[in-house]
Amino acid sequence: MRKLALSILILVILVIGGLVACSRVNELKSGHVKDEAMLAGRDADSLRGADEDYYADMDYGLTKNPEGIRASLDPYLPGISAAEAVKRVAIGRNNWVVWTAGNDRIWDVLSVKSLGNLDLLKTISSHPSLTNKRSNRWSYLGLVNEPCFRQATGPRADRYGLWLDERVEGPGCGPDPFENETKYPGVKYGARGKNIPAGSYYGYATGVVGLRLFPNPNFDEAAQKRWDPVRYYTDKSYYNDANLVKPFRVGMSCGFCHVGPNPSNPPADPENPTWANLNSNPGAQYFWIERIFMFDQDQGSFIWQLFHTSRPGALDTSLVSSDEINNPRTMNAIYNLGARLEIGRKWGAEQLAGGSADNHQFNDYVPAGTPLTKVYDPATKVAFTTHVLKDGSDSVGALGALNRVYLNIGLFSEEWLLHFIPMIGGAHVSPIKIADAEKNSSYWRANVAQTPNTALFFLATAKPDYLKVAPGGTAYMEDDLVPQGKQVFAERCARCHSSKLPENVFNTYFKAGCIGPNYLKCWDDYWAYTKTAEFKTAMKQIVNAPDFLDNNYLSNEVRVPVTLMETNACSPLATNAIRDNIWDNFSSESYKNLPSVGKVMVHDPFTGAPSWYEMPGGGRGFTRPASLISLWSTAPFLQNNSVGEFQESGSVKDRMSSFDDGIKQMLWPETRKGNGTFATKSGKSLPGWIDKTTQRSYVIVAKGYIPLLLKPLADADGIKIGPIPEGTPVNLLTNIDLSQETSVVRLLLNIKHKLAELPAGASDDEARKVFAPLVPDLLGVSKCKDFVINKGHYFGTDYLPASEGEPGLSDSDKKALIAFLKTF
Repeated sequence: MRKLALSILILVILVIGGLVACSRVNELKSGHVKDEAMLAGRDADSLRGADEDYYADMDYGLTKNPEGIRASLDPYLPGISAAEAVKRVAIGRNNWVVWTAGNDRIWDVLSVKSLGNLDLLKTISSHPSLTNKRSNRWSYLGLVNEPCFRQATGPRADRYGLWLDERVEGPGCGPDPFENETKYPGVKYGARGKNIPAGSYYGYATGVVGLRLFPNPNFDEAAQKRWDPVRYYTDKSYYNDANLVKPFRVGMSCGFCHVGPNPSNPPADPENPTWANLNSNPGAQYFWIERIFMFDQDQGSFIWQLFHTSRPGALDTSLVSSDEINNPRTMNAIYNLGARLEIGRKWGAEQLAGGSADNHQFNDYVPAGTPLTKVYDPATKVAFTTHVLKDGSDSVGALGALNRVYLNIGLFSEEWLLHFIPMIGGAHVSPIKIADAEKNSSYWRANVAQTPNTALFFLATAKPDYLKVAPGGTAYMEDDLVPQGKQVFAERCARCHSSKLPENVFNTYFKAGCIGPNYLKCWDDYWAYTKTAEFKTAMKQIVNAPDFLDNNYLSNEVRVPVTLMETNACSPLATNAIRDNIWDNFSSESYKNLPSVGKVMVHDPFTGAPSWYEMPGGGRGFTRPASLISLWSTAPFLQNNSVGEFQESGSVKDRMSSFDDGIKQMLWPETRKGNGTFATKSGKSLPGWIDKTTQRSYVIVAKGYIPLLLKPLADADGIKIGPIPEGTPVNLLTNIDLSQETSVVRLLLNIKHKLAELPAGASDDEARKVFAPLVPDLLGVSKCKDFVINKGHYFGTDYLPASEGEPGLSDSDKKALIAFLKTF
């Protein structure tokens, strides 16, 4: 144990000292680095968006009806021709599904920064040594197999011996147009165009939707001589080496996390979909992070335990630019964008200033006076904005929200990685500036030229997926209960879950200027009015109208205080978009000036004892209501997919099984899964779940990733720091606030001393006893002290505080409400 204690001590020096030193050096570099495309002499015009409608069968085949696409876009671009409409939608969809914007660089960097745990080349491989292969890619990884490919049967000579999917030629399976090196010539940087091909700037298809293969510019002749594909798959001492250069890098498109099976037209075999079975917008609802981002399934690794807290379909979108809060959240579905823009126009007035005013707006791309120019006022720099992120932090307009996503998956990583320590965060995080991206990144400029078409693509195609048209869907409908369900929805749900509201509401509440320091007064006024008979009567008329669901976003997009929702507070505590943090340029001044919502109830992760935590202001503390569009297809529920049993196939039967279980737990919260019982603000207690380690685990650093100073302390397998006893709350260790430098150093030194006290071969009970005194210190430096993940949203139940004045619904009303929700 002394050896491990010494390892901890040296790591303290390296990590704390290194973070400070790196931040100082990076401050000098920031604003002066260029991306690979610019270094290769490529400008944005040479990286134009592809216009082939290769994915025409996707998204209900809507682009096969040019007149229908024209009609969908005409309200936003009056007079647009059918041919132009289809072309722009195709460019937008290609931007979403196949364009990776040079981010293959970051995923190669992260294969080292993750200590070898993440290797996307292995994710896309079908080598016999791997658990994952094309044949089980859907059921095991939750990834979508690209049509027109088959599983590798051996090493591919044209892929330097890698076992990658092979393209199938035949009817409906023509060449991939994006691999056209003449039309889309690759960026000749480093070894590209010398000893290896330059390829296309869209890369090669991999057989996985959303992942593209690019020649690695670092794969020079020396790296080529050292490369051994057999050892890459089979020899840990070879592939666990920070200096290993692989022949390819893998780029990631937005579609990787958003393309999924069409709920209303699912594939007969989810491992072998056709393009007609796929939609661009539902989100990767079946995505297994612990398997995708950790090919070596070692449950004794604490990294595995961390990833295991992400349920299928959930991912911490701050995984790379970490804010030191473990925050797995669902992949956002995109539906009815037109209705979403309209609710933003009515209620989303947010002031931009400084870097946030540098965001591109529709006004830059569409004719003056057309409807899309109404969501931004260039004179006052007010954006009438929607919010994509669950905490409502992205508040600079729809295009700004889109463009930020590409940065978040690695666009211009040369600059981005200067502002934080990947997957760690760091004590000193700084904003990436749009102005620097405009100046130094050809990929950024090419991307912002494409995303207006991505918005048009969603305006034209992101339609609801209805249960009533799904195979066998009518068998689940309960039409006789729907009228009663409409009444319940109008009285209890529509105030948050409808973009159609009484007109006097839009004229009276959330007026310009509300979003900011006085927001809670605006919210309280609105919330009080929704409990009145006047509001409920008007809302019933709207809900009972035959067109209620037409172009309804089924959310009002306003920020709801977490003090009311009682959901897990870690999501609204996210710090990446607060002032001077990494996404400072992508959040509004209005967001940054939001007040504290007050105190939330949290619970000791060991005893369950409740206490109160004062939420900070400056943007944190709120959650936007989720859209209920196609709710039947999106279970499990809550922001982290923690409510409801997961079913893997994507069939209508399995989706409805998840829906039935999830909606039951939402409306009867006493049936939720629990490994403890926890108090609510109502004074009553409910079962709840805290994610804990499933077995004894260690922080494991393979020998090939160990800094030179620590190598004498390593054995043949590297360094194992621990043990971390089974049953340890995962977030107790992941949510450490590194900005509290003095306290963190003291804590790490205490951990070192506790490790030294452990006898050789200590049991988990002995380890728990030794580490128990550290729990108060760990809580003291925690950025989120809320550990119960499946709590909250008690509306319509008996678990709202009495002060809300809303008793729980009867079982009859709950069942009727469920019947109505199935029609969404």
